[in-house]
Amino acid sequence: MGKRTVEFIASSAKVSQCPTTGLPEYAFIGRSNVGKSSLLNLLAGGKGPAKTSSTPGKTRLINHFLVDNHFYLVDLPGYGFAKVSKSLRRDFDQLIHGYLAKTQTLLAALVLIDCRLPLQKLDREMLLWLAKSTIPCAIVYTKIDKLSKLQGQRQIQSIQSELKKDWAELPPEFMTSSLKKTGQDALWEWMETHIPKSS
Repeated sequence: MGKRTVEFIASSAKVSQCPTTGLPEYAFIGRSNVGKSSLLNLLAGGKGPAKTSSTPGKTRLINHFLVDNHFYLVDLPGYGFAKVSKSLRRDFDQLIHGYLAKTQTLLAALVLIDCRLPLQKLDREMLLWLAKSTIPCAIVYTKIDKLSKLQGQRQIQSIQSELKKDWAELPPEFMTSSLKKTGQDALWEWMETHIPKSS
């Protein structure tokens, strides 16, 4: 596929405010500061539709980006940021789970995992919740440029070993680096392959 157009459409504070065009959606979720906005900017060709911040927890809304008038990329709030209040964290979690549970056009949730860290409890819980809710998902490892090739391989094998305690077969996995512009082609190909063909 040639050059894609990625256009910001809306920010929604509630699931009921989200666009209801019936177009397919891919949701990007992950712990705060995992690199969601940077990855979305990479997918958009570096034009920067998503706001990045060095302060975790900046995304507090559901943001919809339209790709070629064909499907949406959806940026969900980061989960588990400790510096926000417990009530605000609970509201975030309700917003995330509410969107994932209620969106009929959701094709898959892409769970972003920082490859530099051991598998985090919140990431494991999110993946298990998606499986229990029968929501298709994929795992997107971020910041692979921060590790050497050998370190990266060992780290991801360690995460996979932990995940295999819960999963007989792991979801699709992608390695990405927003800095090195790695992984976007494989992600685009996977997403576009799963878009339902118009009848």
